[in-house]
Amino acid sequence: MDMEVEQPTAPESASDSGVGAAAKRFGLKSAIQTNFGEDYVFQIVAKDDWSSMAVSLSTNIMKLYSPASGQYIGELRGHADAVNHMSFQVPSSPSVLCSSASDGTVRFWDTRNFQQVSILNAGPSEEVFNFSFGGAGDHLLAAGCKSQVRLWDWRNSKEVARLEESHTEDITQVHFVPGHPNKLLSASVDGLMCFFDTSGAINDDDNLESVLNVGSSIGKVGFFGANSQKIWCLTHIETLSVWDWKESVMEVNFEDARSLASESWSQDHVDYFVDCHYSLEEDCLWAIGGTNAGTLGYFPLYSKTSAGAAARIGPAEAILIGGHAGVVRSVLPLRSPMQRKGIFGWTGGEDGRLCCWLSDTSFDTNRSFISSALVAKSQKNCRKSRHSPY
Repeated sequence: MDMEVEQPTAPESASDSGVGAAAKRFGLKSAIQTNFGEDYVFQIVAKDDWSSMAVSLSTNIMKLYSPASGQYIGELRGHADAVNHMSFQVPSSPSVLCSSASDGTVRFWDTRNFQQVSILNAGPSEEVFNFSFGGAGDHLLAAGCKSQVRLWDWRNSKEVARLEESHTEDITQVHFVPGHPNKLLSASVDGLMCFFDTSGAINDDDNLESVLNVGSSIGKVGFFGANSQKIWCLTHIETLSVWDWKESVMEVNFEDARSLASESWSQDHVDYFVDCHYSLEEDCLWAIGGTNAGTLGYFPLYSKTSAGAAARIGPAEAILIGGHAGVVRSVLPLRSPMQRKGIFGWTGGEDGRLCCWLSDTSFDTNRSFISSALVAKSQKNCRKSRHSPY
């Protein structure tokens, strides 16, 4: 396949890029332009065996690529509005991708033949922002639909419960707790994180176990720690907090997280946080911050110690620079930033690019490959703002 090679600007030196002794600058292996025009990359998710990854675009299309080579595999079409969430974690179905969208549907796709195999319909006036599989036997699919948590038995598409009273605004996140299959977390624009017991009959009165008040509109949450006892929480005003959900206490609250991260490197000011990443092997949590020009940094979070040291955001341990020309929406790490060889991961952003990063600082491979054979012309679509709650 003939490739058009885009020559990058000359790599900066370590001193120029603000990379200190504790930081690594990652080499850009390649970048794929996912579409012509000005389409966004919203999310990147991968199969457990890393044989393929799915990419959602602002054209409501999902494209499949090889994480190892960047080769285009195929695409999935069917959603009539923005795709809000994707997951390959469909129980006992490694070849199935599940997606939810603002068209009020949750769809199941066979990625071997690119066909839709099942659909859950929340209703034409609903938007499905997020979903999670869990419950006894992994038979439940919980989804955030506006201010409701709705639960289906995904095997027969039967709706089994609606939790309508715990949140007053749109639910942005739902997660079954790792290691606790009947425990469900929901998080909302109303600033609340709610925990439910989904065993037996499910309702707001009997199954709501605890409520944590973050105080700001919640964007993303995730579990971490050896026993998944801790939660990190990113808000839409770019604050960052850490919670012990079993004890229902907030351990750390970084209200000025962007400023603290900005002081930890010599790049441009950190404008937003894309995500957080936890490594069980290193027992380390990183906040992934970015600039509007597309540079990313991995900033380690340190909580209070028994010696009384204050919680802090440490100097960037990894810097990804030179791949994107706009805001980055999704980061898919294949490995910890402290591991030294091979492909580190992929990123996608508002420039419509997928960038693959090497963790061995091989700057001689710093080239961007753009192939028109990998993409199809699409009609321009209304794009969501980076600072939209969804």
